Amino acid sequence: QVQLVESGGGLVQAGGSLRLSCTASGRTGSTYRMGWFRQAPGKEREFVATIRWSDTNTYYADSVKGRFAASRDNAKNTVYLQMNSLKPEDTAVYYCAHASFPRPLYNSPASYGYWGPGTQVTVSS
Repeated sequence: QVQLVESGGGLVQAGGSLRLSCTASGRTGSTYRMGWFRQAPGKEREFVATIRWSDTNTYYADSVKGRFAASRDNAKNTVYLQMNSLKPEDTAVYYCAHASFPRPLYNSPASYGYWGPGTQVTVSS
């Protein structure tokens, strides 16, 4: 079992920045990759970013590429999502996700076995 807790969400004006954190506990030795997803009201959960634990290789959704950056602190079992140049369309609940082994589709929620409860990010115009 892996437990995930996100933090760092909040209200920010357009153009501002936030940094989300997600700390894992439990069987963290099995981490293959960690991902960030988001879900806006009335929409499906969508992929934002992912980072492979062994070599910090990252992938991003086109909508956030160049604005968001994922990183991790192995010693703290924590993954971060630095979000810059935020836009109102970035408003959503952001979820951290954990994958214990490789799956073909890193951008699919089905590839992750554990999820955090989410943290709200609201960007005002």
